[in-house]
Amino acid sequence: MLANQCRFVTGLRVRRAQQIAQLYGRLYSESSRRVLLGRLWRRLRGRPGHASALMAALAGVFVWDEERIREEELQRSIDEMKRLEEMSGMFRSSGVERHPPEPKSQTEGVEDSGGTEQPWEMVMDKKHFKLWRRPISGTPLYQYRVFGTYTDVTPRQFFNVQLDTEYRKKWDALVIKLEVIERDVVSGSEVLHWVTHFPYPMYSRDYVYVRRYSVDEENNVMVLVSRAVEHPSVPESPEFVRVRSYESQMVIRPHKSFDENGFDYLLTYSDNPQTVFPRYCVSWMVSSGMPDFLEKLHTATLKAKNMEIKVKDYISSKPLEVGSEAKAATPSSERKSEGSCGPARIEYA
Repeated sequence: MLANQCRFVTGLRVRRAQQIAQLYGRLYSESSRRVLLGRLWRRLRGRPGHASALMAALAGVFVWDEERIREEELQRSIDEMKRLEEMSGMFRSSGVERHPPEPKSQTEGVEDSGGTEQPWEMVMDKKHFKLWRRPISGTPLYQYRVFGTYTDVTPRQFFNVQLDTEYRKKWDALVIKLEVIERDVVSGSEVLHWVTHFPYPMYSRDYVYVRRYSVDEENNVMVLVSRAVEHPSVPESPEFVRVRSYESQMVIRPHKSFDENGFDYLLTYSDNPQTVFPRYCVSWMVSSGMPDFLEKLHTATLKAKNMEIKVKDYISSKPLEVGSEAKAATPSSERKSEGSCGPARIEYA
């Protein structure tokens, strides 16, 4: 009896919320609804049940205050690179090159039930490419980490090719769909929908994720962070399997400058591809697929350089400066920013 009453009350509240959302949809523009939902989320986020998330979903609005990638996430990835550099003793100014040891830094969410850190296991050890993995507690999955070096392309070229969604559709044959769904003018974060082929006989997978990049010219470092999110404009499709757990952090350290050949990179990656295959099969697919993807990315960068393919220059059109996250964008300033912050084009990237 009590359960039936609870379901009845919940149903009434959901219908009421839908009616309110429809009313707001008729009265307010999309940008105004975003501002309104942002205020509601800040007011309700401390309450149990995440009422703000429910309101946002019903209103068909993505709440950036909750989902945007923040400065701390970017900085954590950069700090990981710094720690690995310190451990390996790779100080270019000394003229001595030593290969990095197994990483020992701690990453969130990769601890066992006792709170101790899971050890990294070397999977592949080549001169300019090293791959480690470690188990993710409570799952049959692994987190992966790659440390590599390229000497025949510039950091700017490699970074731009990685970010350019239109060019990727040309060089990555596995891409079925890849497009930017929405952009946050406050932080420069973007939500993307990516649909990709998986090896036969598996269904294709689709990812909805938010990404943000940062270029720090003073400290000579570039970083790109991505993680899975939900977006109301991209519901699940029966044609694909939705990947809901996905994280990726790429840090690039130029040997000299952004426009001179040579750089090191650190890639940390994990996802749950929702397969029924045994753990060792999934591990083999990721362990072999990651080097293959990075080599495709490298080859695409060389082609863009040698054939002078037009690629967006994301460094020249970098997002808003640090500290702007605290400022709320008004509808008019949002439209103005979108019109004035279009990425520049260069002959090659």
